This record gives sequence, structure tokens and C-alpha cells, in this order.
Amino acid sequence: MPLLPLEPFVYPEEILSIPHAPGENPVCWWVLHTRPRAEKMLARKLLKQQISFFLPLYQRSWRSRGRLLSSYLPLFPGYVFIKSESHHAFHTVETNLVAQVLPVVDQEQLHSDLVRVYRLIITGSPLTSEARLMPDSEVEIVRGPLAGLKGRVIRRGKQLKFVVEVQFLQQGVSVELESWMIEPQSGAQLATPSSCKCL
Repeated sequence: MPLLPLEPFVYPEEILSIPHAPGENPVCWWVLHTRPRAEKMLARKLLKQQISFFLPLYQRSWRSRGRLLSSYLPLFPGYVFIKSESHHAFHTVETNLVAQVLPVVDQEQLHSDLVRVYRLIITGSPLTSEARLMPDSEVEIVRGPLAGLKGRVIRRGKQLKFVVEVQFLQQGVSVELESWMIEPQSGAQLATPSSCKCL
């Protein structure tokens, strides 16, 4: 049983279903680099102020004194993604929870990456944060609830993991898959162990 219930981690829910509109759009993605362990508190404040945000979370479980406990933790510790006008983004510094506001040059790429991360989260599958990504094989999931997603696979021992990368952070999220669920992209083989203009 979670120590605390899952709080809103995306607001509004349609933020990731609306394609990014390129051009002179004053509303765009920003990455907030938070102070240590301030991600959830910042998300609560953003929700209260009705600022669009996405804080990717995963459920981590452990045993303590014979009891199984769990908690929801950030997949990308120290980062919250918001979609707003620049004055709202820089206003977040006044919360004393934000160390730095990072502008995003490639808006479409970040939006695409976050949509794929969100699709992994809503499946309810166990996720792993991937802080260091290495070159591996490009694949497409062709079967199961994530069919249509393209990304990379890595091997961890006997496990085959599908990785969704957030290129802006050079980090990613992985979920365990079976080999029958994926097909290599053209010419690839399965891996063996081994601009925002609103400123």
C-alpha cells in the first residue's frame, strides 16, 4: 500500500494529447530544475495556480519490518516540465523550489518524448529510471498496449528493456518487454549485452 496516494502528476490531462504548434506560439515547454526533493511540492503549487505541468512518476516498492511499502517517486529527479508563457515559467522561481528555468529549443522533440513517457506510465507497468543511456538497437513495439511506440532496447542480464529517451535531459525510462512484442527498425538488429520562439 502506498505511503501517500498518487497525486495529480499531469495538468491538464490533455496537455500531452494536443500536438505542439510550431511557430510564434507564446505557450511552450520549459524544464524546471528544482531544488532537492522539491518536485512534488512544486507540482502542488503549479496545480493550485493552474499552470500546465507534467511530473513523470513511478511506483517504488520495498519491505520494512515485514511490511510491503510503496511510494511514488519522480522518474527524472530534480525536473518538472511545464507548458506556459515565459512570464509564468520565470515566475516559478519565486516559489523558492526552482533552482533554474531551462528553455527548450526543440519543442517538438521534447513534446514527442514526453508523450511516449506518459504512454509508459499509464500502462501501469513497472518502470525504471535510466540515468545513463548507451547506444543500442532501434525497434518498434508491434504487439501489446504500447504498440506503435518506437524507441531503443537494451539488455540487462536476461531482461529485454524498451527505453524511451527524453533527449533534453539525456535520460530515459525503461519498461520490460518480451522479444515477441517488438520488431527491429529497418536494418537494425536487437542489442546484445553490452525551437521555442517564445523567449
